[in-house]
Amino acid sequence: MQHAKLVEQEDLVALGQGGDAVEAFDWFKFANPDTRFGGEIERLFQQLQPDIVHFHHYINFGVEILEYARRALPNCRIVLTLHEYLAICHHYGQMVTKKHRTLCHQSSPERCHNCFPETPASDFFLRRRYIMRFLDLVDVFIAPSRFLADRYVAWGLQADKMVVLENLMPERVEAAHLPAEPDEIIRIGFFGQTSALKGINVLFDAAERLVAENVSNVTFDIFGDYTSQPEEFQTEFLARLEKVGPNVQFNGPYDRPQLDGLIQSVHAVLVPSVWWENSPLVIQEALRNRRPVICSGIGGMAEKVRNGVDGWHFPTGNALALANLLRNLAKDPERLNRLAAAMSGIPEAQSSVEDFLRIYRGGVAQIMAKSRPRAAVDALPGRAKNIAGRPKVAARGRPLKA
Repeated sequence: MQHAKLVEQEDLVALGQGGDAVEAFDWFKFANPDTRFGGEIERLFQQLQPDIVHFHHYINFGVEILEYARRALPNCRIVLTLHEYLAICHHYGQMVTKKHRTLCHQSSPERCHNCFPETPASDFFLRRRYIMRFLDLVDVFIAPSRFLADRYVAWGLQADKMVVLENLMPERVEAAHLPAEPDEIIRIGFFGQTSALKGINVLFDAAERLVAENVSNVTFDIFGDYTSQPEEFQTEFLARLEKVGPNVQFNGPYDRPQLDGLIQSVHAVLVPSVWWENSPLVIQEALRNRRPVICSGIGGMAEKVRNGVDGWHFPTGNALALANLLRNLAKDPERLNRLAAAMSGIPEAQSSVEDFLRIYRGGVAQIMAKSRPRAAVDALPGRAKNIAGRPKVAARGRPLKA
């Protein structure tokens, strides 16, 4: 088989930087108003002549880049990895209502208008039509979680173009089980972006309840950065840190090479997000380090963590339930030990470079046959799973309306 040329999104980031100022990027429909960009990127595509173009996003490029790629490279396989719900949800792609911050189970022009009353429902209808016009040009969509895939299929993407494939992770690390001894302090770690949607206030509320109940053998270690968050959140976060009890320690941000060691320093990893998530990398990191994950029981989190096998679920945003779970683990640390000792260090959902190469090779085969596929992934071998024909399932197994 001939060697395939692959252009990744990172190869394109320098294009169009500098020069005269252009109109601001349209974040409502992800449109790039730079009239020079289309011609420049098409010339680059024609110069490189790749067989596969793999995008990980269309932010700043604009969704139009998919049409530029198709126009310049009619026989090219276009792959797009979906990382969150931005095309579906105008509220930062979180599928959480703007006013009340409740979980949104389905997008529609009317529901979106309720979140943004200043924008007519008809504009949201047209927004979807505009974005979908370009997404229709994609040959293969890669979703790191079944949950995200089902959400996008319910929104209108073709099921026979969707492959569920976990994000690539580093090789398995050698991680020893950290036993929790009776009367020993159980350390719970929080890692990554420190924000309201990541559930940091759920952690604070649970910590306060444990202090009020005189539970002194559970502590929380926060490893992460809050400085990229809105000023209002930063002020609230620092105020809560000032008032928090002795069972919470804020350690600040960390560098990637430190992560395995930090995860191995705690007994369990907490992921208390109050939005659906997709496939949080911290969950994969915890599992490969043989640390149980305690997470909100929704979306990509519930999918990646098998309750009672890889860790435990608790109701989203419910600090009381989280505190009760941690109190019970502190009373019976052997429960934590048994689960951790049985962990293999190999997440149930994982991918390999070969999984991605199978997708790319399939694209090259179609190119060599001088025909573009009607369905992007009809029968990929290995762990890449085609979701065509499967029911559309939301959280807790409830069907999603198409």
